[in-house]
Amino acid sequence: MTLGKTLLACIACIVCSVTLLNLPGTPALAEDCKEPKTGTKNIPAFSPPLANVVTGTGRLQFYSAPNIRCPIDGVFVIPKDELIAYAQTNNSWSFVTYTNPRTGNSVSGWVRSTRLKETGTVGPRQ
Repeated sequence: MTLGKTLLACIACIVCSVTLLNLPGTPALAEDCKEPKTGTKNIPAFSPPLANVVTGTGRLQFYSAPNIRCPIDGVFVIPKDELIAYAQTNNSWSFVTYTNPRTGNSVSGWVRSTRLKETGTVGPRQ
C-alpha cells in the first residue's frame, strides 16, 4: 500500500469514527452525560417551577443530561403523567421531576420539551 492510500484509509477511518460517535444509538462519552448547571443564561431556571403534563403517544424517556445519547435505562413517563419542570435549555430539553402518585417515589432528569404541555405553576408567580 502506498503512502497516499494509507493516508486516505486513515482519514476514512477517522471520518467513520466521528460519524459513529454522533449517532443516537452509540454510547455517550462520560463528558457528554455530565449534568449541566441550571440557572445560567443557556439553561434558565423557572421561578416558580412549572407544572406540565406529558402529551403525544408512547413513552417519554428520561436522560441524565440534555443529550440523546444519555438515556437513563428503564426510566420513562407516559402520556397524561404530571411533571414539574425546573429549567429548560435553548434546544428543547427540560429538567423535570416526576413523582409516582401511588408509591410517592420520585425521579429527576432531562426530557424532550416538545412532549410537555404547561398546566400552571407550582407556587405563586414572582
